[in-house]
Amino acid sequence: MIYTDSYTYMPELETPRLRLRRLQMRDANDIYRYSRDAEVARHVLWDAHRSIGDSRAYLRYMLRRYRNHEPASWGIEWKETGRIIGTIGFMWIQTDNSAAEVGYSLSRDFWGRGIMTEALKAVIAHGFGSMNLNRIEAQHETTNPASGAVMRKCGMVREGLLRQRLFNKGRYVDVELYAILRKDYVSKR
Repeated sequence: MIYTDSYTYMPELETPRLRLRRLQMRDANDIYRYSRDAEVARHVLWDAHRSIGDSRAYLRYMLRRYRNHEPASWGIEWKETGRIIGTIGFMWIQTDNSAAEVGYSLSRDFWGRGIMTEALKAVIAHGFGSMNLNRIEAQHETTNPASGAVMRKCGMVREGLLRQRLFNKGRYVDVELYAILRKDYVSKR
């Protein structure tokens, strides 16, 4: 049985450099700072933010998801400054199958520093620990191999290529599907 109470509560998760916490309206400037970057938005399903209003609309959407106990994202707070530098969270949760999909985005200023690996490891640990999931999966566009590298560093295994799986930025894109199972996670600990 999957336990969703701990998810809907979305407890704060902490790593050596990061705090994963619920987003708040006061995070709008931080969200806008990195979400307006077309490179950050290139491989995700949202468009680069054109104004602070876009960032506020995104935050209102997340706050609604929190209130409705729906899968949502944590803000990735860089402890050193207290600023939000990205998001990570569950896109969907299937309670019948004890499975979920995780997705993430990160400010370009923080790429290549192991930050998303650190955040994803924390979310995977929470998913298998407090949430009692059996399977956590993630996908990335084939033109974004760095995201696949993050998934592999977190113990996820490539399961295959999904041709033209998503329609993104006016075109169909191929994605690579990765997953980690509870038994694999436990055996590697």
